[in-house]
Amino acid sequence: MIKTRFLSNLLLSFIWLAVTGTFSFENFVFGFLLSFILMWLISTNRREDSYFKRGPKTIGFIFFFLYELVKANIQVAYEVITPSHLMSPGIIKIPLTAKTDLEITLLANLITLTPGTLSLDVSDDRKVLYVHAMHVRDKDKFIEDIKNGFERRLLEILR
Repeated sequence: MIKTRFLSNLLLSFIWLAVTGTFSFENFVFGFLLSFILMWLISTNRREDSYFKRGPKTIGFIFFFLYELVKANIQVAYEVITPSHLMSPGIIKIPLTAKTDLEITLLANLITLTPGTLSLDVSDDRKVLYVHAMHVRDKDKFIEDIKNGFERRLLEILR
C-alpha cells in the first residue's frame, strides 16, 4: 500500500511538472507536497494509512539529520581550528533497539555520516553497536542522544 501511494504521489508530481511547464527541482517538490496533501484529503481512512504517517516523519527526520550534521561539522571544525585540544575521545557501547539488518545498517551509517563519530562494530548477537566518538564528556548522555535521536526516529519511519 505504501509503495502504491508513493508511486501515485510521484506520478501526480510529474503531472504537475507537465501541466505547469516548469521543470525545476523546486516545482517538483511543490508538486510532490501538493499531491501529498490532496491524496491525504481524499483518502477515506487517513488514520490507518501508514504512508500519511511516515511522510511527515521522514521529512522531520531529514531535517533532524541535517541539524545534527551541521552541528557536528561546526564542532569538528572548531576543534581543528583552535590550538587547544578539547577532545575527549572514546568508544561507546550502545544497546540497540533496532533488530533487523536494515535498521542496524541504516543506524550505523547515519552515525558514521555524522562528523566526529564512527560506527565500529555490531556485536554477534546484534544487541550492541560500538561507536567511536571524538567528544564523549558524558557517556550516558551520548547513549541517550543516539537512542532518543537517531534510533528512535529511524525506527518510527521503518516500523
